[in-house]
Amino acid sequence: MFSTIERMELLDLSEELSEMIMHSDITVQYLHYYHELKSSKESMDKINRFVKLKELYEEVQRFGRYHPDYTRVMKEIRETKREMDMDSNVAQFRIAENKLQGMLDEVSLLIGHAVSENVKVPTGNAFFDSSSGCSGGCGTGGGCSCSA
Repeated sequence: MFSTIERMELLDLSEELSEMIMHSDITVQYLHYYHELKSSKESMDKINRFVKLKELYEEVQRFGRYHPDYTRVMKEIRETKREMDMDSNVAQFRIAENKLQGMLDEVSLLIGHAVSENVKVPTGNAFFDSSSGCSGGCGTGGGCSCSA
């Protein structure tokens, strides 16, 4: 019965933590910019155009310079990506997304290190992973010399 009570307390605390994250300023800002991005027809058109070109780009990459449309596709993809990146809705969303990811990485590290300093927390962020000697989630069982 004791382990059941501990588990229930742990579940309650995890729900409380998730509520705190969901109501944080960073998450609220992220959701705001997400909805602004999704509701902007102009921004979504730029994203959709980039996604379509990306598929063509991947096809061209299979053949490299020998593909007949290589130069045209490479130029178009760079121009379209620049146009998409310069869109204010996309830029604001990406900034908010990076802030949210940073907060989630920090929370993951705090939880992981509360268990043990040796717990590997794959954040995917070199800033957080530098202390572990691993670039995050290598999945090689120490093959990258991260001493997993």
